[in-house]
Amino acid sequence: MSPADSLIAALGLVPHVEGGHFGECWRSAATLASENGERSLASTIYYLLSTRAPVGRFHRNTSDITHFFHSGGPIVYGLISPAGEWREVVLGRDPRAGQVLAFTCPGGWWKCSYLPAGVEHGLISEVVAPGFDETDRSLADADLFGRLFPQHRARWAAYVGDPHER
Repeated sequence: MSPADSLIAALGLVPHVEGGHFGECWRSAATLASENGERSLASTIYYLLSTRAPVGRFHRNTSDITHFFHSGGPIVYGLISPAGEWREVVLGRDPRAGQVLAFTCPGGWWKCSYLPAGVEHGLISEVVAPGFDETDRSLADADLFGRLFPQHRARWAAYVGDPHER
């Protein structure tokens, strides 16, 4: 059994609509009123990319999401701000190589993730605040990104659309 398959089994992860595998770890029982309705204060998940599912396609959430590196990796994140600015963050264990152990993607920013060539898996956890709600997420497609971010087409083209069709 591969390290990724072992983690999927041990953590009870399931396929994710964005690509990769995930499992919710915790959700706050306390809630708050948001502009989109009642939300938990925060929620956490495990998220895993593997050679079988190496891409998390572009999406955005209304909440801020903090990512914490656990094992494998590195994992590369492509980020596009609401103003169209492109940023890249590498989540991994080697700060000397420019990798970070944690970072926060602000709510409203588009993000994707992928494993570089030769990387077998990457396991992270995420804290979402206010807590994740399906209605707060938007998935990107080529038509939308072609209108919003044509200047970045070469960077985003491989990371939109259904990851299960790759």
